[in-house]
Amino acid sequence: MQEIHIRKIKPEDNAALAAIIRGVFDELNAPKVGTAYADPQLNDMSTVYQADNTVYFVAEFNGTVVAGAGVAPLDNGPQGVCELQKMYSMPDARGKGIGKALMQACLEAAREFGFEKIYLETLPFMEDAQALYTKSGFEYLDAPLGNTGHSSCPVWMIKTL
Repeated sequence: MQEIHIRKIKPEDNAALAAIIRGVFDELNAPKVGTAYADPQLNDMSTVYQADNTVYFVAEFNGTVVAGAGVAPLDNGPQGVCELQKMYSMPDARGKGIGKALMQACLEAAREFGFEKIYLETLPFMEDAQALYTKSGFEYLDAPLGNTGHSSCPVWMIKTL
């Protein structure tokens, strides 16, 4: 039986998640500068997501790490707004409900942390991701919020929690 397991990140997940995220950028021939690909913390996410009001979830499918997504306060953003961060999955993990399960975990965590809204940035051609975001209640914005450092991500979305 195929089983999806969502759990918090552990140090031993760092290399797999960095490879998944970078692999998606390679797969889509996406910009590497001004995106999550170039984030300095990408290789040590288990440490980064130990800060207050942050969490990163890992999805295991049949015992293998195949995806992840996190929540953290939005740097220099409006009060009460967090950011959905680094939501990526391996190609063969898509279409199995893993993204939906990760989204639910992130939204619940954001509410538990007391955030009022959740913001995200993505790339225009990540249409499947945008479909998940809109199904989850995100709406498009005309301008970015905060300071994510992702200057190559011109699609901005927000959801009231």
